[in-house]
Order: sequence, then structure tokens, then C-alpha cells
Amino acid sequence: MSDDHTHVQEFFTTRAADWDARFPDDGPAYAAAVGELGLREGDRVLDAGCGTGRALPPLRAAVGPSGVVVAADLTPAMLAAAVRAGRHRDGQLLLADVTALPLRTESLDAVLGAGLIAHLPNPAENLRELARVVRPGGTLALFHPIGRAALAARHGRRITPDDLRAEANLRPLLAASGWDMTSYVDEDARFLALATRRG
Repeated sequence: MSDDHTHVQEFFTTRAADWDARFPDDGPAYAAAVGELGLREGDRVLDAGCGTGRALPPLRAAVGPSGVVVAADLTPAMLAAAVRAGRHRDGQLLLADVTALPLRTESLDAVLGAGLIAHLPNPAENLRELARVVRPGGTLALFHPIGRAALAARHGRRITPDDLRAEANLRPLLAASGWDMTSYVDEDARFLALATRRG
């Protein structure tokens, strides 16, 4: 495991047990982000870097009983928290690195990455891996339940020009990785960038 992965795992392992309690009001924001994916009954979707699985109930509701929901995370403690919360009933939990997914090429209709991009060791390459597993015309949603400025303030920082989530940085990054950005929202209540997989 690379040093980047070790750092991510250590960071989330120590926070897994009380993660949901720290952010109890995020549910509606997750549901709204899932709604933006435009999922249909029977679709196949990945929650990449799923954490405690907060997106799984709305993802399952969107694709229905005939759909497939896969939730991948690098940190066993986060997946264990998802099981304790009963969210494993809404999707298949997978201990996996989203930078090298054990999924077939073009096997999915959509990917949700909540809070994901800041933790990717090589964003361009890693977003290409997400493009690999999504069919042409499929959708990617990069999401955070609060906007960039609010998130930076939470961590005692300010937004810097090199922030990957800035539209001027994210649009070309996605384009170089096989995605075309279709929508970008950065407001206090949420961050959401939508992209379509090029065919």
C-alpha cells in the first residue's frame, strides 16, 4: 500500500466510529446529490470511497430492487461502521482501492464520489480508472455536503488557487481523464460537479 493510501486509511480509521455522529445532518444533501445522477430503475452504480455508506439508501431507492449498488472503500473501519448502521442491506460493500477497482470495464452506469477527490493520490489517473468502469454516456458526481469555502473554514484554512475542486482546475482534469463536465455548483450548502463519460 502506498504512503498516500496508508495516510488515508489511518485518517479514516481513527474517525470511523463517530463519523456519522459528527455530521448528522448530511442525509438530505446526499439524497439531493444522488438525485442529480439521473439514475433509473435497474441501473448499476458505484459509491467510490463510500465511507460509512451514507449514500447507499438513496442510491438503492434510485435504482430499485433490480439495480446494482456497489460501495467501495479502502478503510475496513468505515465499512464496519456502514454495517453497524445497517447500510450493507442497500448495497454490496467492497474493501477496495478506487484507484484500481476490481470491476469490469464499462460495467456501471454512474459513480458517486462524495468527498473523494481530495484523497486521490493521482487524481488524473484515478479519475481515468473511474471512467474505465463506467459505460460511455454514464455519469460521475463529485460531491461534498458543504461547499469549498465552508470546508476550508472547517479545517482552519482558506481556499487556494491550486484547489482541485476549483472549476478552473477540475474541468480540464476531468477532460484529461475521459469525462466532460456538465454542471458545477459550489455554494455553502454543497459542492457538486457532474460529468459525463465520453464515448
